[in-house]
Amino acid sequence: RVYTERVTDARTGGDSDSLTLSSYLENRFNDPSRLLRGISALLIIVFYFFYVASGLVAMAGLFDQVFGLNPVLSVAIGVGIVVLYTVLGGFLAVSLTDVVQAAMMWLALLIVPIMVIVSLGGFGGLTDGVADKSDGLLSVMGGTSLNAETLAWESTDALGWVVIVSGLAWGLGYFGQPHILSRYMGITSVTQIRKAGIVSVSWAVSAMALAVLVGFVGIAYFDTPLADAEQVFPRLVSALTHPLVAGVLLAAILAAVMSTADSQLLVAASALTEDVYKGFIARDADSKVLLWISRVTVIAVALAAAGIALWGNSSVMDLVGYAWAGFGSAFGPVLLLSVFWRRMTWTGALAGMVVGATVAIVWENVAAWLTALGIYDTLPVFLQDFLSVYAMVPAAALSFVAVFALNSLGRVSDVMESDFDRVEHEVRHLRAEAPVG
Repeated sequence: RVYTERVTDARTGGDSDSLTLSSYLENRFNDPSRLLRGISALLIIVFYFFYVASGLVAMAGLFDQVFGLNPVLSVAIGVGIVVLYTVLGGFLAVSLTDVVQAAMMWLALLIVPIMVIVSLGGFGGLTDGVADKSDGLLSVMGGTSLNAETLAWESTDALGWVVIVSGLAWGLGYFGQPHILSRYMGITSVTQIRKAGIVSVSWAVSAMALAVLVGFVGIAYFDTPLADAEQVFPRLVSALTHPLVAGVLLAAILAAVMSTADSQLLVAASALTEDVYKGFIARDADSKVLLWISRVTVIAVALAAAGIALWGNSSVMDLVGYAWAGFGSAFGPVLLLSVFWRRMTWTGALAGMVVGATVAIVWENVAAWLTALGIYDTLPVFLQDFLSVYAMVPAAALSFVAVFALNSLGRVSDVMESDFDRVEHEVRHLRAEAPVG
């Protein structure tokens, strides 16, 4: 947040007041090639195609469950709703509505498990219900999976470390998500960062814990596992509540989709208008022109995401995992090092960004490629397990390696050193004055 304001503008001098991650990267490293700005903007737009698509898939599932609508009409309605208020309201509207939507999501995630636990006879009934399906479901190390064809729980030889490491790796993704970081970049005052961190982390930890609980109560409540596990929340709501109450609780799913999709569309629009059009084509472009380009971008990204949602044949989790790994690996290591490492250069940042994104994309398809070649089944079990690790693990690790390996090809300018010292001094001063809560 401090760097986005204070770092020297790479082209004009003076405080840059960067509006996007791409502009921050160019200014932070005084990038003479301008590759950081261009490639990062391209990655942001491409990965958001898949991320927004995940929300539309979830929305289509909700509309099918509640209204029996076909996927095309469901996605069309979803795109229309999100695009309309994103285009009309902009950043402020998205920020305000996200607060309400986040509250709805949290309350729904709290209420539904409580209702199920009560119907099962308390926590004892919950644990007994889960254990009855399979003893391995309550094991920390896993060893149980659902057979998609028979819908039966089966013991597996999968190593617990694969599941644990892959799950923990999702945490690395937060450091590179543009739609999350933009909230901190755009906060009114730096002194509010600590309070914002407490609120956001508290919400995330509690909401994720409640989401896991929803999964467990679903296993215990339904005699037969659901063919589509991602429908567990609406199925529980429909089974336990009056239609009027169900409508309010199911609206929380819509809130979850909208609160994420609108932020992503805004960031994608900013990447094209600020980093591509204004950055490379017309630096002094009129604000009205930029506004219309931004609006057209929101619509274009939403339509591309709709295509992926309808014809991509992927689950919500698959799409989110793909985009999350892409962003986290491409930007996470680079952004972390950029604020802590004085000697980092633009070549190191570019290498980390490109390698992280490339490995995240390729890793998701390695197992499928090897299977098509008839090689996968001949590999040792430990290698098969390694290839099943979430893409974030190898991609982020190799991103860090690439930064350090190629960092020396660039140089740290006097301006970069001066900026680093100035920002460090200001951050220390602000931390001393920032309120705790």
